[in-house]
Amino acid sequence: MLQELAPIFARYEQLRATTDQLFQQVMQQFPTCIQCKPGCDSCCHALFDLSLVEAMYINAAFHKTFDYGPERSEILTKAAATDRKLTKIKRDLFQKEKQGVEQADIMQEVATLRMPCPLLSSENRCLLYQDRPITCRVYGMPTMINGKSHVCGLSQFDQGTNYPTLHLDKIQARLEALSHDIATTLKSRFTELDQVYVPLSMALLTNYDAHYLGIGKEQEE
Repeated sequence: MLQELAPIFARYEQLRATTDQLFQQVMQQFPTCIQCKPGCDSCCHALFDLSLVEAMYINAAFHKTFDYGPERSEILTKAAATDRKLTKIKRDLFQKEKQGVEQADIMQEVATLRMPCPLLSSENRCLLYQDRPITCRVYGMPTMINGKSHVCGLSQFDQGTNYPTLHLDKIQARLEALSHDIATTLKSRFTELDQVYVPLSMALLTNYDAHYLGIGKEQEE
């Protein structure tokens, strides 16, 4: 299955490389503004979901790097604990939305929530750094999504000053297109498979098999 999806994952890697280049350009242009350095784990506590293409890519990279052993078990144990906490958080936020809380206020609350990534080591280093999601790769530079600008709280960018800004809406659109290509290539019977978003913890725990992806003949009851 992964071999069939190799061209799509290659395009994802190209998108990832492009964002890496943009980040490096901004870092070279504003070296004192971006505070990213080994041991800094601010972005490793942010809450965000992954599109299908990134979730499947991260899952494959994890299984390739940690195919067995105690470190793999420890990561999965942390992922399960994290996912239980995130499920409760999402349930609470859903209740607030039902009670009439504005979507913008809910998103603002999500932006303030912090939880350690299950791939964060005790030395504050990413255990899957080379294959980390795009959100992690651009965290230290100015970004914009849904018309609102964002920047790491540890950065030294001056408010009100114009800086090169990465429009995450465009990146997200590319990821959504790649996810759609996965569903189309696999001929999934799930019409909304490409619209499924999961936190990294769930991406590690999920078995992206034929049953999950809705491919092959459907089992008769």
